[in-house]
Amino acid sequence: MSIDYSERIPNNVDLSSDKRLQRALEQWQPAFLDWWGDMGPDGWQADDVYLRTAISTEPGGWAQFGFVKMPEYRWGIFLADAVPDRRIAFGDHKGEPVWQDVPGEHRNALQRIIVTQADTEPASVEQQRRLGATAPSLYDLRNLFQVNVEEGRHLWAMVYLLHRHFGRDGREEADALLARRAGDPDNPRILDAFNQPCVDWLTFFCFTTFTDRDGKYQLAALAESGFDPLSRTCRFMLTEEAHHLSVGEDGVRRVLERAAELERLDPNGDVRKHGGVDFATIQKYITYWFSYSIDLFGSEVSSNAANFFASGIKGRYREEELDIDHVALTGTYRMSTPVDGRLVDQDVPVRNAMNELLRNAYIEDAEKVVVRWNRAMEEVGTTFRVRLPNPRFFRRQGLYAGLPFDFEGNLISAGEFEARKTEWLPTDADRAYVTSLMHGVFDHGKVANWIAAPKRGINKMPADFDYVRRDV
Repeated sequence: MSIDYSERIPNNVDLSSDKRLQRALEQWQPAFLDWWGDMGPDGWQADDVYLRTAISTEPGGWAQFGFVKMPEYRWGIFLADAVPDRRIAFGDHKGEPVWQDVPGEHRNALQRIIVTQADTEPASVEQQRRLGATAPSLYDLRNLFQVNVEEGRHLWAMVYLLHRHFGRDGREEADALLARRAGDPDNPRILDAFNQPCVDWLTFFCFTTFTDRDGKYQLAALAESGFDPLSRTCRFMLTEEAHHLSVGEDGVRRVLERAAELERLDPNGDVRKHGGVDFATIQKYITYWFSYSIDLFGSEVSSNAANFFASGIKGRYREEELDIDHVALTGTYRMSTPVDGRLVDQDVPVRNAMNELLRNAYIEDAEKVVVRWNRAMEEVGTTFRVRLPNPRFFRRQGLYAGLPFDFEGNLISAGEFEARKTEWLPTDADRAYVTSLMHGVFDHGKVANWIAAPKRGINKMPADFDYVRRDV
């Protein structure tokens, strides 16, 4: 479906046919641009950046590339094409026609889901707004800004749903999305992971690998929704999310490969001595962000998740492709539950385990990323291998929240956890060291010492292309 860029707000939803909605969104637009000016990438608003812009919602070939100043980026409202005669694929309404309007009985649940998802989009822009000053190359700088502008467009997608389908409540929620701030003690973002500081590029790469991957799975589950406008919105957002994940995965790989190069330079394998990030520290950052990200799926046993599934609001990952019982009224899922200081296997109704099933699909995907990283480590001739911690480790949500598990998922004493946590998680000294390496590299073809050069560029351009043209 083509996108109309002649409109003040580019869209493929025939916005001009609903003048009241169009006026409301045009009134929200200046507030969004003010937020972008205040909280978007700091210090780069006047520069030309080589960005992709969606020109249709067709799979493949849907974007064009060119230089644009970020405040002039054409944010808009884009939904994937409707599927003719689409039916609800799961839950109590399985087989019924999908909804084009919000069913009254599901209004509060849908609004809550949309607001929570929407809140993550501006939050990550805010977390990353100062990273441009320490970009390791123009290639990386451009990728950061591509992620940022697309998070801004994903915000637009959710705000459209709030304005279009939730009346005054939706408009107020849309305003609140621009009022909250990542990390603000008085008005923070809804989910804790989106209040964590992102002050260095290793954090950014881990965040886009693991936290944005949570976004992929949440969007995929919502793409199964019986509320068709939400499904169509999420299906298109997923086409852009893939790039965000690749930025993170490739970034971590390059940090690992550079560590391997520097390790070979020193008789003792001292990577830090040569200005790199050592393997132990990289592993700690991976552990931290993986653990933080799996919390985003919620509690292992959840009546809310059961209700979302039963109502046809939120399915499992690729629900329609699964060869399973899509009603899930019977059947159980076995999970290890902490009881009196030990783990006991208990059977939970499948509907109540939907968060855990989605988390398991995410973990399986994350493990594939680790396999690719370790294959790269093998190719460069180092013995180091990345590992993911057990999903029970360092949890702040769900059954395992606050309990002292070691890296392998064994219950240990609180004292042992405190004594050993610096083996597994970044210390203040680790963070200070990584931060000390962060210095912007903006010369043509140059890359910071602590990261390997990219293997290929964007859109068939060379890796050393001037992806950002500074206004100096």
